[in-house]
Amino acid sequence: MNSLCKAACTSVTAFALAACAAGPDFKPPAPPAQAAYTSRPVALAAAGAAEPQQRLAVGAPVAAEWWRQFHAPLLDETVALALADSPTLLEARATLAAARESVRVAQGALYPALDLGAEVSRSRQSASAKHVDFYSIGPLVSYNVDVFGGTRRLIEQRGALADVQREQLAAARLSLTGNVVAQAIGIAAARAQTAAVDAVLDADRHNVELVRLSVRAGIGASGDLLTAQAQLAGDEALLAPLRQQLAAANDALALLVGRSAGTWQAPQFDFAALALPRDLPLVVPSALVQVRPDIRAAAAELHAASAAIGIATADLYPQIALSASWTQQSATMGTLFDGPNGLWAVAASLTAPLFHGAALIAQRRAAIDAFDADLAAYRQTVLAAFNQVADVLQALDHDAELLGAQRRALDAATASLRLAQDSYAAGAGSFLQVLAAQRIYQQARLGYSRAMAQRYLDTVQLYAAMGGGGVQPPQNSE
Repeated sequence: MNSLCKAACTSVTAFALAACAAGPDFKPPAPPAQAAYTSRPVALAAAGAAEPQQRLAVGAPVAAEWWRQFHAPLLDETVALALADSPTLLEARATLAAARESVRVAQGALYPALDLGAEVSRSRQSASAKHVDFYSIGPLVSYNVDVFGGTRRLIEQRGALADVQREQLAAARLSLTGNVVAQAIGIAAARAQTAAVDAVLDADRHNVELVRLSVRAGIGASGDLLTAQAQLAGDEALLAPLRQQLAAANDALALLVGRSAGTWQAPQFDFAALALPRDLPLVVPSALVQVRPDIRAAAAELHAASAAIGIATADLYPQIALSASWTQQSATMGTLFDGPNGLWAVAASLTAPLFHGAALIAQRRAAIDAFDADLAAYRQTVLAAFNQVADVLQALDHDAELLGAQRRALDAATASLRLAQDSYAAGAGSFLQVLAAQRIYQQARLGYSRAMAQRYLDTVQLYAAMGGGGVQPPQNSE
């Protein structure tokens, strides 16, 4: 018995040492050779002397908690709440945990399985014969020898799929934090535009009072008063959509932090309490593929597809199984464990595929085709990421130009409106000139608020496009 056990163990060890994993060994795609995201350098235009300036820091690391660059304690608290209680993140964490357990399940096949079998039976040959009892109990050891590496490729595949879930969790975290900051900016934008409309309404009321005084003095026409009142009423209609926009942003933020809009009130964010980050990190293309969660997830999908080729290849070769058992058998329970009642057995089996209607070969070809599809998907993900960065960089450049122009337009419109009102009050101008100046002022005030909000939003988009700081680029990346 001992010599047979030693022989079985020696055979298992020899098979394990000689085994090789079938199929290709995965090699990650090479980093892209391009050095820039756009055909022309983007340095970010100056936004004007009165506006905060931004500049790109090429190769600088992205802060893991990048939202703190806005220096808003209320924003930090809201993001922390979302990270702690978001159902989306809780779901992603549970999915990742399940994927990691599936790896452990696959790893169990590398080791022998030990089971305990027991049986009790009663039988008799004829109606007149006495029944016979039979008892047996004993351990059974079984082991599938992974000669061609199918089990190891399965472990590799499940590990890669767990990596996919890990990167999807990182992507969900990045999406969540980005959306929280974006909704906070949306609240600030709605409040800023509401304040702009309030300023326009103040100018409208001033116009109504100005015309009323002119009519009383016999200078103005009563029709001008009706026109001024109509202008006031028309501008008051601008408030309802902005209030709805603010309410929607509040409700969206409540959902992101895992709360009901009826039980949680979003903070009243304001641009005055949000500092625009000055230095914006710019990860170079060759390093971006190593830090973006969506690209890393696509690479892990490709790794899993490569391992699937190995699994399909191993299925083309013989499978070897070893087993050993020791069974105590007796007709009575009292003598079950007596020495002479022991029965041992050692077995080895080989199963080799001979004919499966070309199914196994087609299965391997399908795995290769799936790998090619995932490789194309990976390349598409990289291209989409690079184009997203290019779009955001150009948007930030244009945001700075637009904000500077809107600021100059607002200053000019404010001065023009004041001059038109003063001229009308002195009887030197017409009310039509006041209305024209008022309309330009309204457009400039709202345009400036929207341009400022868009600059903040595009800044958030850049942090998200850079991977959000979850993984830092290698130090030797060019």
